[in-house]
Parts: sequence; C-alpha cells; structure tokens
Amino acid sequence: MGKIIKNIQTGQTITKPEPVDQEVLFKGGVMITETDTAGIITYANRKFREMTGYTKEELIGSPHNINRHPDMPKVAFAKMWETIKRGEMWEGYVKNMRKDGRYYWVIVWIKPKFDEEGNIVGYIAGRKVPDREMIANMEREYRTMREQEQA
Repeated sequence: MGKIIKNIQTGQTITKPEPVDQEVLFKGGVMITETDTAGIITYANRKFREMTGYTKEELIGSPHNINRHPDMPKVAFAKMWETIKRGEMWEGYVKNMRKDGRYYWVIVWIKPKFDEEGNIVGYIAGRKVPDREMIANMEREYRTMREQEQA
C-alpha cells in the first residue's frame, strides 16, 4: 500500500501508487508548477497534469511530493529546500512518479517568488528534458545517497 497524501483544499486523500519499473520519457514542452512556501501546489499547468496523470483537482491543494519517487534520496530535497528558502534558485535531476506508478526523469529548476517587500511567498518550478548519460550518473549517485541514509 502506498503513502497517503491529503489534499488540504478538498480534503480528498490520494494513495500514491507502488512504483512500476517503466519509464515514460519526458520529450519536452513546458511543465510548470507553483507552490506556497510549504510546498502545497497552487498551480499545475496542463503539460504537468498530462505527464503526472493527476487531475487539476487532485493536484491543487496537495503537497508537491505527491509525485516523488521513492528512489529519490531525502537529502537531495533537504538541500533543495535549504537553497530555495535562502531565496536562491535550485536546479537538479529528479526522478518523479506518475499516478500510474511509472516514472519519468526531468531537470527541475525551482526559484522563489517574492512579494513587494522581498518576502518569499511561494515557489515556481519548471522542467527541462534531461541528458540520458547524466541520468545514469544520477542513478548511481542517488543510490549511494539512499544507502547512506539507511546506514
């Protein structure tokens, strides 16, 4: 049984699927999401919804980790949060999981959104097509990071 995600806007619970070892290639296009400062999705464009398989109603109000693949090490996201909370842009390779359990790789960039006073009010993320050779390197690196987390 997968992890339960609760949508704070609708109250709906979504059970994340078990991972399926089948890749869906991200071939490009514009995949954009926005979140509040806690990582709750406030906007997900059509390309993101198509790629993940989730509906707009499922995504808006849900934590962005709704599509986190269990192969991703926790420390990778800890470093991401440290960077964006400092007001800086972060970029990295991410393996995500679709609603059907299949996965896809992307290069994600995340940057803070600021109000008129310079306070961070949320984050915007876009995705780029990843380099296939780099994915193999990242898989090895992430495997090592997960092993260290479990030690």
